Amino acid sequence: MADATEQDPQTGSAQTRPTSLGIYDRPKTQVISGIEVIAITISAIWLFGAGLFFLMLPSEAIEGGNGSGALRFLMTIMAIFMPIGMVWVAASAARASKVMREESQRLQASLDAIRHTYIAQSQNAATGVEPSSVAKKLDEIAAATRKTETVLATFSTRREQERQPAPRVQPPASGDQQQALALGTHAEDLAPPLDAADFIRALNFPETAEDALGFAALRRALKDRTSAQLIQAAQDVLTLLSQDGIYMDDLLPDRARPEIWRQFGQGIRGRSIAPLGGIRDRSSLALTSGRMKQDPIFRDAAHHFLRLFDKTFAEFEKRADDSDIVALAETRTARAFMLLGRVAGTFD
Repeated sequence: MADATEQDPQTGSAQTRPTSLGIYDRPKTQVISGIEVIAITISAIWLFGAGLFFLMLPSEAIEGGNGSGALRFLMTIMAIFMPIGMVWVAASAARASKVMREESQRLQASLDAIRHTYIAQSQNAATGVEPSSVAKKLDEIAAATRKTETVLATFSTRREQERQPAPRVQPPASGDQQQALALGTHAEDLAPPLDAADFIRALNFPETAEDALGFAALRRALKDRTSAQLIQAAQDVLTLLSQDGIYMDDLLPDRARPEIWRQFGQGIRGRSIAPLGGIRDRSSLALTSGRMKQDPIFRDAAHHFLRLFDKTFAEFEKRADDSDIVALAETRTARAFMLLGRVAGTFD
């Protein structure tokens, strides 16, 4: 139950009362309602009238003759009890209609409560009220990630400076050798490919500031050029989404089979890969769609992230088994892809 504040008309002090959440309220069930009372009354009146009618009917009309007594008895029973059955059918329909109205009211109350909660959260974020524990946790993770990237950049720069040999005089070389020395080879091109487990852990980002394994995997992933680009793009969109109160830990997407992910990695698009858009949270989809249309910076960051995810996953799918694909689908980066892909129409 959420709390709402109202003012006491007698004392003038503010009081807190619980706000109905609609679908979480216990249904108000009544064993005998006004509908059943009316049906019982009408049935009793009809039975009383029918009994009085047959008591006042002459005995000659009741007895009859020529073997028509059984048929007359059947018609009498139908005349008495069929109207009562119709009355109770109407009462059942009225009871069902009443239940449906109550369910509709509870659902409307639930929607109003969700709307009020969202408005309150937006107002708190605008006035600088301290965020929730989930928001603080993600802010700590983002700050720790930025700190780690700074340390890695400094560490890599120092390592490159230490590796550079002292200048010395080189003998004349042929044209081919001079061209090779001029172009050179990037260190990341000579490095071994990133391990799938480290890649998946890095895409999920460290859980907390004390997640040593997560930061170790993130450091190794940032040394790989392709993975570092995707991680940076994912961090940008996750930061932008958090400004609207959208956090990947709150989303519970429907799981898609690994073969659907492989079809996406092999370049198939459209309705055949629609199960990948497993995000069903309407508020998150609406907020993301609205910002995609209104904020050009967010739109460019989202499209850049989707392109990098497409390119990186196409390479990852070639060397990953089904368990690796399932693990990657559970990461925060994959959930951001599902959300932004649905808004951008990737699965249409």
